Amino acid sequence: MNNDSNDKPLTYADAGVDIDAGNALVEAIKPAVRATARPEVLGSIGGFGGLFAVDFQRYRAPVLVSGTDGVGTKLALAQQLNRHDGIGRDLVAMCVNDIVVSGAEPLFFLDYYATGRLNVAQATTVVTGIADGCRDAGCALLGGETAEMPGMYSGDDYDLAGFAVGIVERDEIIDGRDVRATDQIIGLASSGPHSNGYSLIRKVLDRAGELSDLRIGSDAASDVLMAPTTIYVRAVRQVLQSFTVKAMAHITGGGLTENLPRVLPEGLGATLWADRWSRPEVFEWLANQGGIASDEMWRTFNCGIGMALVVDAIDVDPVVAMLNDIGQAAWHIGEITDHAGVRFE
Repeated sequence: MNNDSNDKPLTYADAGVDIDAGNALVEAIKPAVRATARPEVLGSIGGFGGLFAVDFQRYRAPVLVSGTDGVGTKLALAQQLNRHDGIGRDLVAMCVNDIVVSGAEPLFFLDYYATGRLNVAQATTVVTGIADGCRDAGCALLGGETAEMPGMYSGDDYDLAGFAVGIVERDEIIDGRDVRATDQIIGLASSGPHSNGYSLIRKVLDRAGELSDLRIGSDAASDVLMAPTTIYVRAVRQVLQSFTVKAMAHITGGGLTENLPRVLPEGLGATLWADRWSRPEVFEWLANQGGIASDEMWRTFNCGIGMALVVDAIDVDPVVAMLNDIGQAAWHIGEITDHAGVRFE
């Protein structure tokens, strides 16, 4: 015979899913989401699908460009530190930086937030950061999904994924096909590790000691390591208005070693001058604390360059000047060569 506790009718809340909390989150994030709206957005958040009315008459031969990503185990550090305000910008950056390398203008973004128990205040902070990133990238936060999954995730732990869609004219797609040896490489400064290599970073932290006691230069290590990923969309698109860029690479996991060759024609490579740019102190700190070899640093972290542009030699100086004038630090960091792979000098 069932006891009294087993006779009680079960609810979704008994299973760990709070519908009211989900509704409260939607209401809490509406102002931030509305602030990202573009004229093409139809309706408001809360529907089953986001509506975006593209005016295809503005384009000759439009091509949609899509990208999806997460922020990896940087989330574990964010949850350890209870710092969730920048992780949303990380999510947007990882997606929009990927699609802008094709020359695309980001149009809209969607997010997926999965957690064991919905903490409305925490989730609101995360989504507000996502909205901030969308505004920076010029795209609309069109919608998203919040999934409360007790048993899959523990307590307030959460995971994030993002999805971005952009648009580019077919004849303006940047795909690297016109890159030639002697073309030049411009590097755009990163804010730090961005959202890559954090499994290794967390290993280094295990060796280095109590995180709250650690400093990188004059700053708390936690502040440096949680710096949000730079969003390069506005800077890159401003360059594209005045100059021809033959190829671009978003420097993510794999570093310059792995990502730059992805956008080069077969048989071409690059020589990079490692003393030409300012490398954030965090990278030397990680190498020293973890005893990480130089080759491993280059192929794990961005090492100070978050985006690379390939241009004609005649354009390199004016492009670098433009980027620095608009507040995006950039340097002439190398050149394309007729040998495969990336070499550092």
